[in-house]
Amino acid sequence: MKRTAIKILIKPAALLIAALVAPLAWGQLDRLENPTNDSTVTYRADYFAEFLPVSASDMLSRIPGIGLAMRRGRGGGGRGLGSGEGEILINGQRITGKGNTGQSLLSRISADQVDYIEIIRGTSEELDIRGAGQVINVVLLDTPSRSSTTIEVNAIHLPDGTVDPGGQLSFGGQTGAFNYLFHVEAESRSSNRLSKEFSYDPDYNLHETRQEESSRDQTDYQTSMNLAYTFESSVIQFNALYGSSNPPSMLDRTIHDLESNTTTQQREDNKVDRSNWEIGGDYEYAFANGGKYRFLFIVNDREFEFTRQRYDVLSDSESKNLFLANLGRDRERIARTSYTWNLSDSQGLELGVEAAQTIRDSNLRLGLDIPGEPSPDYGNLVPVSISNSTSTVEEQRYETFAAHNWQLNPRMSLESSLIFETSTIEQSGDVSNKRDFSFVRPKLDYRFDITPSLQLRAGIEKDISQLSFSDFSASIDASDEDQDTQAGNPDIAQEQSWRYEVNLELRLPNDIGVVNSRFYYRDIKDVIDRIDVSPSPDDLQSARGNIGDGKRYGLNLDISARLGMLGLPNALLTTGLSVRDSEVIDPFLGVKRRMRNNSRWSARMSFRHDVTNLALSYGFFYSNSSNEGSGRREIDIIDIEQRKNQPSLSAFIEKKAFGNITFRFDAQNIRDSEFCRTRTRFEGATAAGVVEEIEDYCSSNGIKLVLKARATF
Repeated sequence: MKRTAIKILIKPAALLIAALVAPLAWGQLDRLENPTNDSTVTYRADYFAEFLPVSASDMLSRIPGIGLAMRRGRGGGGRGLGSGEGEILINGQRITGKGNTGQSLLSRISADQVDYIEIIRGTSEELDIRGAGQVINVVLLDTPSRSSTTIEVNAIHLPDGTVDPGGQLSFGGQTGAFNYLFHVEAESRSSNRLSKEFSYDPDYNLHETRQEESSRDQTDYQTSMNLAYTFESSVIQFNALYGSSNPPSMLDRTIHDLESNTTTQQREDNKVDRSNWEIGGDYEYAFANGGKYRFLFIVNDREFEFTRQRYDVLSDSESKNLFLANLGRDRERIARTSYTWNLSDSQGLELGVEAAQTIRDSNLRLGLDIPGEPSPDYGNLVPVSISNSTSTVEEQRYETFAAHNWQLNPRMSLESSLIFETSTIEQSGDVSNKRDFSFVRPKLDYRFDITPSLQLRAGIEKDISQLSFSDFSASIDASDEDQDTQAGNPDIAQEQSWRYEVNLELRLPNDIGVVNSRFYYRDIKDVIDRIDVSPSPDDLQSARGNIGDGKRYGLNLDISARLGMLGLPNALLTTGLSVRDSEVIDPFLGVKRRMRNNSRWSARMSFRHDVTNLALSYGFFYSNSSNEGSGRREIDIIDIEQRKNQPSLSAFIEKKAFGNITFRFDAQNIRDSEFCRTRTRFEGATAAGVVEEIEDYCSSNGIKLVLKARATF
């Protein structure tokens, strides 16, 4: 399978390179004879007119290589606000939010509101975004008055035959200096999963089978707004978001014990209640001397409660045997202020401070059908004591930073930054613990436009990971029926790494496409993985913690090109291949292995063809990854899991009809791909090597069909 997948991806890539060699040579000569020092690529709105896009996201999907810039972002879950690496700008401004981000706005901004889109490949002190990648800037029309409304309705067909409706409504525009965007949605996230498990003894004799069917009836509700007002010398933005969902889920399980030839029926009645809100904003003032002052803030709050109840189903009744309740609340308050000015025509400097407070409250309750006094707070079962089950973790963090941008010459730039970070993490509740941390985080980003189309980017950075506060206290183990809970670790510390990166990007002439290669190396200290936190040799437990030093490295190769030379005008093929490796010493077995979730390779391919004379588009997306080696093996204190993923394939067809309505049909997981896992359980510790049981497990969400209709007014 490994060789087949690589051939599938590499052969089209090789054909593309061969087909592009001749026009590339001519195109590069033409660009050199008509050079430009501007490393920004601009796509005006009329570039996309023949594709009949509905949203800004539709427009971006037609740009070769856009996925490279989009993938580089770290999302909204990183440390504080930071430099905004990988975010998307709207009108040259970042959207200050974790859930309400620039990328989330792309599908909400109607295409008729967009003036042009920029792919910014250089660095500048004018940008409120730093990073070794590219920046996408969506610039809206600047008119005295404009507005538009986009409506989407959809229906999702699940494998169990149910059909769930959903929809979105966005209203945005401009009145004078005031820009606004309001959005509401009710989207189905329902699922239906079938799974099976076969259990064997150490001699591989089958002794038990399990079959499960689980269904979740989920609709996520969300509303958001983005407001901006431009004064003569300043800009102020305000963003807000609220979301909620309370999906019930049901599970039916059949257990057949071959040794006793008995069959047991179980069912589970589970529910999750979630709600979250976020408020963010920023203010920017431009001084007459060219300097800029910025202030940004975010306040967010997320609450959740998961309740799991399991019953033994008898012939004429049922008996509850498990109650699990996990309550949590995450809060974040962040403020960042900075001042930027030009030291000269070629140099700029930014100085600033960021402060952040992060709080997580958690509580875990376990009730079992055992002798004792039942409690209504534990599902009328007997409470079971769990160590470190009630906890509040709070971090106070401060960053002082400086960023220097230097245009060395018309073709070279160097951006350097230095961050001094201090933080205090305090845990209270069942465990009391307080620790102080301090880090110095330098960074260098060098860019060289070898030609106007060929760019070299290189970077060095000291990075500090974001701790997950859920690792500090006991939590639910949702993947193992034999272990209801997992231990917490109050002493876990941040991963520290030196990140080295070299990137070479070639933009092919006449907007044919993009060829990109990226090599990276990570030298990591205090790698986070599972460690031994057993209170005694008879009570073996593990938790996430620091296991020592490691390294990670790899090479990414990507090609995104139009296929006009093959007789397919307006067709875009994107292929990518990633090869990687890593190294760390396993804490349980003392052997060298790959890091968790670090397979040998992964491959992906996407294709899109716009048949403009029919107002029709179609395409597919395929991905695959290696399942061999220790990168897919998860070693724990009492078991070892080998995980396997099958290739994934999805496809779509889209048609504009009835004047202004775009219909889209998506088929997801066409191959009905399964996730599989082989778990080897041991008698006592894994290191002893005495096998107790081997479990082969596979599950699938089945094929999901989605029909959407969108229109802009």
